[in-house]
Amino acid sequence: MSLPVKERFYPKLLMLCALTSILVVVLVGFFVFLQGYPLLAKKGFFSFLFGMNWLPGEGTFGILPMVAGTLAVTFGSLLIGVPLGVTTAIFLAEYAPKTIAFWTRRSVELLAGIPSVVYGLFGMTIIVPAVRFAAVNWFGDLLSPEMKTGFGIVAASLVLAIMILPTIVNISEDALRAVPHEYKEGSYALGVPRWQTIFYNQLPAARAGITAGIVLGMGRAIGETMAILMVAGNAPALPRSIFSPVRTLSGNIGLEMAYASGDHAQALFATGVVLFLVIMLLNGFALLVAGKGVRAR
Repeated sequence: MSLPVKERFYPKLLMLCALTSILVVVLVGFFVFLQGYPLLAKKGFFSFLFGMNWLPGEGTFGILPMVAGTLAVTFGSLLIGVPLGVTTAIFLAEYAPKTIAFWTRRSVELLAGIPSVVYGLFGMTIIVPAVRFAAVNWFGDLLSPEMKTGFGIVAASLVLAIMILPTIVNISEDALRAVPHEYKEGSYALGVPRWQTIFYNQLPAARAGITAGIVLGMGRAIGETMAILMVAGNAPALPRSIFSPVRTLSGNIGLEMAYASGDHAQALFATGVVLFLVIMLLNGFALLVAGKGVRAR
């Protein structure tokens, strides 16, 4: 008995959509690599990656300070945003009354619709002065003058932590709600308290989904440009403390691409290649850890 036309058509249409998505990613990566390869071939990939100086006017292109700045800001935002996001998801999924959960969920979703430049303005007017106050009054004798401006890793991490909250909260909450009710009922039947049921039962069962939310949030943090340009300080130097001004890979591209030409433009495309590789490696590592957690259960 042959299948109806719709049953044969829709799977092929869905496969075409999936292949199109993959093709777009491949084409973007290929284009960026094609534009940045001449500079990488001329300077050498490792010389470019581990170079300490970024002096386009002198033909010197080293992005190690930007790589370090990107990793510092990203992991700083995850250090702040992941505990806050996961605990918010636990509250919404397990503890919050319906009315409070509804308005809290709407507020979190509203954060996702705020433009990056507004986050940057908020960071410049609220977070940067607060960080400057802490740096001057609490650590004044230990910091150099450029670390007392408030622009740096701490301010950028706080802004990014707020920006990645909607992704982590929404996906983590969905993952917790997707855990079969039998898990919770079985735990309660054994006399396990509620908080232990959540910590030892619900969270491990939802680990894959929570990790997916963290990975997506990390991708948002790594690729963010406008807000970071406004609060990070944009100094192409290795950070010496959490208050140091830094420049990220995406910020470096956004800051200089408008007037770059020749080797300078190729160096910015090569920076995009490295950014692409960093995102792929971090996402792959996070998904590998999540896969091991799933197999361990």
